[in-house]
Amino acid sequence: MAALVWMGVRFSKRQTSTERYFVAKRSIPGWAMGMSLLATLISSVTFIAYPGSAYAGDWSNLVPGLMVPATLALVGLIVIPFYRHAVGMSAYEYFGRRFGYGARVYGSIAYALGHFSKMGFVFYLLALTVNSMTGWSTDTVILGVGAVTVGYTLVGGIEAVIWADVVQGFVLWAGVLICIGCLLFLPAGGPAAVWSLAWHSGKISLGSTAPDLGKPTILVLALYGFFYYLQRYTADQTIVQRYLVAKSDRAALRGIALGSALCVPVWTLFMLVGTLSWAFYKTTGEALPAYVRKADQVFPHFATTHMPIGLSGLFLAALFGAAMANLSSDLNSLAACAVEDYYRVLRPNATESRRLAAAKIVVGACGLLCIAVATVLAHTNGTALSLWYTISAIVAGGLAGLFLLAFLVERAGKTAAYTGIAASLLFTTYATLTLGGGKLWDLGRLNFPFHDYMIGVIGHVVLLGVGAAACLPFPNRDAASREMTLRGWLRRKDGARVSAADGPAA
Repeated sequence: MAALVWMGVRFSKRQTSTERYFVAKRSIPGWAMGMSLLATLISSVTFIAYPGSAYAGDWSNLVPGLMVPATLALVGLIVIPFYRHAVGMSAYEYFGRRFGYGARVYGSIAYALGHFSKMGFVFYLLALTVNSMTGWSTDTVILGVGAVTVGYTLVGGIEAVIWADVVQGFVLWAGVLICIGCLLFLPAGGPAAVWSLAWHSGKISLGSTAPDLGKPTILVLALYGFFYYLQRYTADQTIVQRYLVAKSDRAALRGIALGSALCVPVWTLFMLVGTLSWAFYKTTGEALPAYVRKADQVFPHFATTHMPIGLSGLFLAALFGAAMANLSSDLNSLAACAVEDYYRVLRPNATESRRLAAAKIVVGACGLLCIAVATVLAHTNGTALSLWYTISAIVAGGLAGLFLLAFLVERAGKTAAYTGIAASLLFTTYATLTLGGGKLWDLGRLNFPFHDYMIGVIGHVVLLGVGAAACLPFPNRDAASREMTLRGWLRRKDGARVSAADGPAA
């Protein structure tokens, strides 16, 4: 904690403009950006939910993460350099240049709702886990972690966030590897016995291969993962901002590839932690205490009772670091959206110092609000969370579909975009309310028939499909807007290549 505060203070002297505060004047090495991406994608939810999922079942929840390489291979070579040349500091600036300011506002609001709901839950789950391991007050944990995270993010900007992420990434790797070592070598028979039991008990299966969209089969999880990470890599400010901080297009691509390549092994290791926890208690015959009633509680209980003092502290440090890296990235990205998508538009003549002050105010305000949300959740046992998730799921849908419409469909304009957004919102509202046999709104045979993971998948497809259909009677005739597409980007690259080839001859 002290090191992170020092890091924020050290970088605070450089924060003289919003370009430095949000994108570090595009000066971050690719490897550091990749480590930052890893730390950003791994949160305290990963530390608890992944082992809990593997302990209770199998490795099926790893399937969405396996879609990261496929998604990156599809979009990386084109989308990353495109964004670096098409926008300044906000991913949603692109939506505005293609479809007008309304689309830009929709994108930033959808991003903010989705990430803010996650931020409060990350704080809450971290405090709950630490409380179960140490007995420390949940309020103390929330306030302490919140104060340090908001502090170094507010004063140090994106540079402090990224270099803190690098440190936290190394701590994360050390923590998970030590946990696996303890789980493998503590039981009698060692790694061979533990691994054999898990393998022959079907604990390392990726799930059902049945073509059933109503259950979490491999097909459903793969579709969900593909569109989830497509949205993250094309329309998520936290990720797009990582593209923009790198020194060059090549460094950005290398950094994103490094971060994505590291994520899959980390997720796999956390699944392995859950499986090994199950094998540990199975082989030793040790009974779990009465207060451990959920699978998510098993691994924290093991870390508290069986890991040596010092090593269990390193695990706690990794847990804190994962939460703080996730939260600091979101705070800086939310501030970037607020300043670039709203303040700069509403106050175009504001000085750079005023924009920077506004950015810091947004970081502080969002951090305090997030701490308040987590504290409320801690005192209500999370009962307000399900309602918030329902609301945010309805409003925050379709960003990947909107990006695909903007990037691939040259004829799509404002009318097509807003028609697609409206259709996606209507579908998501219907599906969310009638999910699970109509728990909130029962329409009988007309209830949404598929698994809830399919809501996001279909929402993206609906936005793209309806938007593409709407552009037929209402084509986009704005030449500048049409150039902000894949075809326009390729035309500009070909033109630049021809000019470069003709230059020496001329």
